[in-house]
Amino acid sequence: MYYDHNQIENKWQQYWAKNETYKTDAKSTKPKYYVLDMFPYPSGAGLHVGHPLGYIASDIVSRYKRHQGFSVLHPIGYDSFGLPAEQYAIQTGQHPAITTEENINRYEKQLKRIGFSFDWSRQFRTSDASYYKFTQWIFIELFHSWYNNDTDKAEAIDTLIKHLSEKGTEGLNAVQTEKIEFTAAEWNTKSEKEQQEILLNYRLAFRAETTVNWCPGLGTVLANDEVINGKSERGGFPVYQKKMMQWSMRITAYSERLLQGLKTLDWPQPLKDAQEYWIGKSQGAEVNFGLENSDVQIKVFTTRPDTIFGSTFMVLAPESPLVQEIVTAEQKEEVQNYIEQTSLKSERDRMADVKTVSGAFTGAYTVNPFTGKKMPVYISDYVLMGYGTGAVMAVPAHDERDHRFAKKFGLEITEVVEGGEDVQEEPFIAKDGICINSDFLNGLKYEDAKAKIITEIVGRGLGNATTNYRQRDAIFSRQRYWGEPVPVYYKDDVPYTLPVSALPLELPEVEKYLPTEDGDPPLGNAKDYGWDEANQKIVATDLIDNKMIFPLELSTMPGWAGSSWYFLRYMDAHNDSYFADKEMTDYWGQVDLYIGGSEHATGHLLYSRFWNKFLKDRNYIEQEEPFQKLINQGMILGMSAFVFRIDGTNQFVSKNLAKDYATQKIHVDVSLLKGATDELDTEAFKNWRPEFKDATFILEDGDKYVTEREVEKMSKSKFNVVNPDDICDEYGADCLRLYEMFLGPLEQSKPWNTQGLSGVYGFLKRLWNLYFNANDEFEVTDEEPTKEEYRVLHTLIQKVLFDIENFSFNTSVSSFMIAVNELTKLKTNKRQILEPLAVIISPYAPHITEEIWSLLGNKESIEYAPFPVFNSQYLELDEIEYPVSFNGKMRFKASLSANLTPKEVEEAVLKLDKTIEILNGAIPKKIIVVPKKIVNFVI
Repeated sequence: MYYDHNQIENKWQQYWAKNETYKTDAKSTKPKYYVLDMFPYPSGAGLHVGHPLGYIASDIVSRYKRHQGFSVLHPIGYDSFGLPAEQYAIQTGQHPAITTEENINRYEKQLKRIGFSFDWSRQFRTSDASYYKFTQWIFIELFHSWYNNDTDKAEAIDTLIKHLSEKGTEGLNAVQTEKIEFTAAEWNTKSEKEQQEILLNYRLAFRAETTVNWCPGLGTVLANDEVINGKSERGGFPVYQKKMMQWSMRITAYSERLLQGLKTLDWPQPLKDAQEYWIGKSQGAEVNFGLENSDVQIKVFTTRPDTIFGSTFMVLAPESPLVQEIVTAEQKEEVQNYIEQTSLKSERDRMADVKTVSGAFTGAYTVNPFTGKKMPVYISDYVLMGYGTGAVMAVPAHDERDHRFAKKFGLEITEVVEGGEDVQEEPFIAKDGICINSDFLNGLKYEDAKAKIITEIVGRGLGNATTNYRQRDAIFSRQRYWGEPVPVYYKDDVPYTLPVSALPLELPEVEKYLPTEDGDPPLGNAKDYGWDEANQKIVATDLIDNKMIFPLELSTMPGWAGSSWYFLRYMDAHNDSYFADKEMTDYWGQVDLYIGGSEHATGHLLYSRFWNKFLKDRNYIEQEEPFQKLINQGMILGMSAFVFRIDGTNQFVSKNLAKDYATQKIHVDVSLLKGATDELDTEAFKNWRPEFKDATFILEDGDKYVTEREVEKMSKSKFNVVNPDDICDEYGADCLRLYEMFLGPLEQSKPWNTQGLSGVYGFLKRLWNLYFNANDEFEVTDEEPTKEEYRVLHTLIQKVLFDIENFSFNTSVSSFMIAVNELTKLKTNKRQILEPLAVIISPYAPHITEEIWSLLGNKESIEYAPFPVFNSQYLELDEIEYPVSFNGKMRFKASLSANLTPKEVEEAVLKLDKTIEILNGAIPKKIIVVPKKIVNFVI
C-alpha cells in the first residue's frame, strides 16, 4: 500500500490543532510530569535540521509520559527580546516587534510541521507586555528585598528599615556592597535621599557604579558571555572596559546556596563543574598592607596566607580606585597608558590569557607586615577588580602568574615552601611542602601553617579569615531599545519603583533606535516617557520638571531577564493578576526534564536558579531549584561543500585535480549539489552569486565538478544548512524525527547525511505495509498471536521502556527496525500485536501511528492510549538453539529444551549422531556447557 506521508501528516496536524489534543488541563488528579525545552530565540534564519534535535527528544518523553497516565506539561514560547531584531531596526527602521512577529510565525509553522506535541494554548513571548509586566514585578520585588545572612534568605526591605531605625547597623548581618556602620539615631536623622542611598547598599536590585563591557558600536553594555576576544559576539564591534552607573542584581548573596544546590540536581557533571568554577568559592584571609609613608591601607585577599613571608611585591587591578590615589607623578603617564590598554579587554579575556605578561609600576611601595620589607606596587591585567579586593600579594616562588611577572620585571623571588626544584626558574605551587624562611611557621605543613598565620593576622589586627567567591553581581541594564523597560523613576537622582498598579510599563514608540544626541539610551528618544507621581501615570517627556513629573529609567533589562522565570509562567500562562497562582506552581513544581545546550551553563541556568531561590525566599513558590534533570543535547553537524578557485582567476578546478594548482578553498551552498551526491551543479553555481556569473570550470572525468566535503558546525555562514521543511516535503516529519534520533546518542554531536534518510523512510514503508494485505487492503485479524509474535512484541516493549527511561533514543529506533523486519517475516496481521506496536512507536513517529490507530477502528487519538505492559513470560523460550563447537570451531547447532540442566545438555549432545560422527570414538578431554549459550568439546 502506498505510504503518502504528506497526506497523512497534514491530516493529523490539522486534527491535533482543531481538537487541542495536547492542551494540558488546568487542574488534574493525575501525577504530573513537566518537560521543557530551553527558550528558543526566533532568529530570521528560521530552523535548520540541527535545531529540532532536543525538541524531538523532549517530545518523545512527553508523549511516552502521556501514554503512562501522567498529566504532561510540554509548553512552547519565545525569548523574543534580543539584539538581532534591534540591529535590523537600526539598519532598516522597521520596528523590532514586526521583525520578531515575522520570525515567530516562521518558527511556529516549522515546529508544527514536525509534529511536536506542545500545548500551544500556553504560548507567550517575552516581548508581550502581558508577560513582561511580571518580569517588571519580579524586579520590583528584588528592589524591595535584602539578604539576611542570619536567616540565610531574602527578606522584605521593610524588615531592614525597621532594624536600622531601632538599632542602626548593630547586630546587622546583611549582604551589602560595602560595610558601613551607623547608629539608629544617625539613621533617623538622615534625609529621605540619604536613607534611600544607604538602602541601595543592601537591595537585591541596586544601582551603583560598575566596570562594564561597553560596546559603542552596539550602543550598549554587554555581558561577559557576549564578548569574544575583545569584540561583541553580535557584529564583531570593539568592546571596552568602562565605569558606568548600572543596575545590578545581587546574585552574590546566593553564591553558597547556588553551589550547594548543585548537589541535589541530576545535571551533566561538566555543566555542574562550569557553574562551580564560575561561582569560584575560595577560603583564605584578608590582610591589610600599609603603604609606605602614607595612611593608605591596601587590603588583599589570599587563599595562601601561609606564604605571606614570600610576598615580595604587590599587584593591583588596573581599574582599582587605589591606583589613582597612590601613583606617583613620574609613573602617571605609563600607568594611564596601561589602564587604557587594559580597557580593551574583557574580564573573560584577561582570565583566559595566561601567557601574556604585562604591567606598569605605580611608583608606590607597601610594606610586608611580617617581613618588614618594602614591596613595589604594580598594576597588571591578570588581577581583576571583581575578584577578592582587586589586589594581590604576589608570591612569585609559589604562584605561576606571579612568577612570570617577577621574571619579566626582575623582582625578588623568595622560597618559603620547601619541595620544589629551583624556584628561581619554576614556581613550586603544591601544598604538600614544609614552610621555610617563614619565622614562626618554619617546619609546619600547609593546613597547620594556614591556621597559625590566620590566628596571627587576626591577633595583630591585620585582617581576618574570610570566604570569597569569584562570581560577581550580575549587571542588569542595557542601553538599548528592544528590551523590558525598567519600572523605575528618579526623584532627586534617587531611584524609586513604580507602583505595581502601574504595570506594565510599556515600551514606548521612538522615531529612531539609536542613542540620543546627548548619549542617552534609545528610550531617551521617546516623546511620552515621564512619570506623573501624583496621578500615577505616564505623561509627555516634555513635562518633566523634577517636581511633579519625573524622568523614568532609560535603560532596558538584559536578554536574560525574561528567560529567568518563564518556566513558572507556563504553569499559569493566562493569569492577568499574578505571575502564577501558587496552587499551580505547587502542583507542577520543578521542571522534571529540561533539554538544551551547554552554552547556557553560566548565563541563563545560573540566573534562573537565582531568581527561583529568591521567589522561594519570599514565599511565592515552594521549590528551591527550577530544573531537576537536565540533558545537554549534542549538535547535528553540517556536511559543508567546498570549491577550489585558482588564485587570481575566476576559474574553478574539481577536487581531485586541485592538487596541481594554487587554489583558494571556498564554501559553497550545499543546495547547489546534484541530489545527494558531491557533484556541483555548475549552472546553478554561476547563478548563485554575481561574482561567479562568468566562472569557468576544470572538470574531472570529462564532465563532473566534484566538491570537497567536510563536517563542520551547521551554520548559515558556512552554507551547509539543511532546511527541515525540505526534508518534511520529501520524506515526511516522522522520517525526520526518527532519523535525528537514529543518528546517535542524544548528548553527542553527529554529522548530518541526507542520504541516510532513505533507510529510515524504507522502515516507515515496511511498518505501514504490515497493516495491509497483498491487495493493498487494510487487514488486521483478531486471531491469537503465536508465541514468536508475542516474543517479538515484548522484546520490543522491554527495550523501548528501558531506552526512553534512560534517554537512549537511538537504540529504540534500531529496535523498531528489527521488530518490524521480524514481524514482516512472520507475516503478522494480529491485532494483539499490531495495535500495541503502533502505541510503542507513536512517541517517535506520531503521524503514521495516528493514521494506523484510526484505521484500527479507534475513535480517539492514540496519544492517550495506555503504553503496553511488558510481560517477561513471553521471553521465556521453550527451546534453546545451542551452537556445538569442537576445539573452538562451531560444527553444527542443536535445538534442546530450555529447561535442561548443564549436565542434561551435555548428555543430550553426546547422544546426537553428528557428535558421534565427529568424535569417531575419541573421548573428549573436557566438555564445556555455557547454559543457554554454547557447548564446546575439547578433544
